[in-house]
Amino acid sequence: MVTLTGERRVTYDARGLAEPFAEVPKVSKIVDGKATFDAASLTTRKINLELRWLLYEQGIKDVTILNPGAKHSLGVGILTRCKLRFEGSLGYFGLGVIDGPEITVTGRVGWSVCENMMSGVVIIEHNAGSLAGAAMRGGDLLVKGDVGARTGIDQKGGTIIVGGNAGVNTGFMMQRGRQIICGNVGPHLGDSMYDGTIYVAGKVKSLGLDCVPGEWSDADTEFIERKFRIYDLGTPPTFQKFVCGKVLYNYDDLEPSEKKLVIY
Repeated sequence: MVTLTGERRVTYDARGLAEPFAEVPKVSKIVDGKATFDAASLTTRKINLELRWLLYEQGIKDVTILNPGAKHSLGVGILTRCKLRFEGSLGYFGLGVIDGPEITVTGRVGWSVCENMMSGVVIIEHNAGSLAGAAMRGGDLLVKGDVGARTGIDQKGGTIIVGGNAGVNTGFMMQRGRQIICGNVGPHLGDSMYDGTIYVAGKVKSLGLDCVPGEWSDADTEFIERKFRIYDLGTPPTFQKFVCGKVLYNYDDLEPSEKKLVIY
């Protein structure tokens, strides 16, 4: 059953409960299967509802969002293949828990962009805050500028590419996946990493616990060149490779006195 209340459509299911798209503002302009809407005056909730209405109810797979205004938690939970373009900057926790979309952000992003990303491609044209790609499981996250601290913390898969510098504790507790840092990296790179690979072209302030230089292979060269070619990043610089030393693999089985020797 559908009830019209002013300019807002309210849809109820058989139990009399409002359905998910009840508050969709429907401000999009749709032309030739592509949608554009201005988010300047919309709340986070209404922006996300508009996106879901377009993607899931209208079948639109190419959406441009104008003036996102650095609002928090935008574009989260998108679980379908589509193209999204945010013309502006996002706040904290943007584009989290996504699976499949190709997303471009023309501005900057705050903390925790692409947290728990499962697949897809996200391109940030400028800088990102701390915790970019936290617990990421798959896909590619490209930040063309600098990133803050703890990039790829608890990363479980996928690839993070940073065109500039990265902050402290980059790759902290990394479990799987790859990171490509084209600039310098702060202290404690790869601290307590369990697996995965980190490539750094610039200077490393210090290595974290159990992070050690790795042996370069032809597969590393092919991987770097392929990613640079895909994203039109030019000629790759010379990278250093860092991996897990696996000293802490059996850390819980050590005696207290042995743990001190491993850590210090």
